[in-house]
Amino acid sequence: MAKTTTAIHLAAYLHQREPTLLVDAAPTQSALAWAAIGHLPFEVVSMRRAIRYARENPHTHMIFDTDAQPQEKAVKELVEECDLLIIPTLAQMLSVKGLLLTADAIAKTGMIDKVRALLTMVPARCPEEEDARGAIKDAGLQMFDTCVPHLKAFQLAALAGAPVYDISYPRADVAWEAYQKLGREVLRNGS
Repeated sequence: MAKTTTAIHLAAYLHQREPTLLVDAAPTQSALAWAAIGHLPFEVVSMRRAIRYARENPHTHMIFDTDAQPQEKAVKELVEECDLLIIPTLAQMLSVKGLLLTADAIAKTGMIDKVRALLTMVPARCPEEEDARGAIKDAGLQMFDTCVPHLKAFQLAALAGAPVYDISYPRADVAWEAYQKLGREVLRNGS
């Protein structure tokens, strides 16, 4: 859920500035399902439709929602072809260990500098957050300063098929602010 939530909300943030396309390349097709339920302000297309759609519809940003555990070959292709690869992870050591395995595969490509970790679904009081940040930094992986809080507003946004800023729920504004902050970080880093 954190991966698709991040793709949807980063696309929403970027689309407020310039045309953005979200390509759902994940086997679960969660981004397409999210879009089918409601109305997103940007287009979401399948991997199969992406090339034709991108050619016919100019856009500045393209975001891919991918498989959570891509094969090593797919990881290499992703890193080679993207400006920035964002890997969302929970602030739990078990999740961080999975992230570090992916980071090891990326390190073999020599392009680890194109990768940033993002802590998502972080509870309000999370003693593991500091340990997670330390482990990720010790592995040589760059991180966003932003972390996305664990809020029910994101689940409700998915059920409504809308970005979190379009739902009426307490703390939805806090949820949206996290992705606005992430978007500013992404743009500031020139990616």
